[in-house]
Amino acid sequence: MFKYLLPVGLFALLVGFLYLGLWQDKQVLPSPLIGKTAPIFELTRLEDPAKTFSNSEFAGKPYVLNVWGTWCIGCRQEHGALLEISRRGEVPIIGLDWNDDREAALNWLQQLGNPYTVSAFDGEGRAAIDWGVYGAPETFLVGADGKVLKKYTGPITVQAWEQEFVPLLPQAKAVSP
Repeated sequence: MFKYLLPVGLFALLVGFLYLGLWQDKQVLPSPLIGKTAPIFELTRLEDPAKTFSNSEFAGKPYVLNVWGTWCIGCRQEHGALLEISRRGEVPIIGLDWNDDREAALNWLQQLGNPYTVSAFDGEGRAAIDWGVYGAPETFLVGADGKVLKKYTGPITVQAWEQEFVPLLPQAKAVSP
């Protein structure tokens, strides 16, 4: 009889931990970049592979970096919210097309709309590695001082934008002396 209590007790403990894990905030994933200078990248532009783009072009200005790909289901889910956020014009959104097919990405933006001020093509995923990306979509807010203020993992919504990003915009727009 007692030999069955230990496995049953361990199983119940495991189920308890898994149940508690369901109620954790899935968007709260710490990033070592928070408060640090954003990694600089130089990649070809999605729409024109003959031209390059570097996020250093936004030096002194706040911006949002959104990591996406056409293969990403969550990216499709968040696309409408990104279009709405972009229409508001509060801060420019840079798209980082990650591990994707260029033609598929161009078709995606043509069909669904383009929320990005500029899109960089990270076909090999090297820039995403520097940013600590391990899944798409991921969205970062970078302040005018070049420091990462926020990382949001998963499909962003307008509600998440308003609750988690908008309060940080004054800080993002402030330039350090």
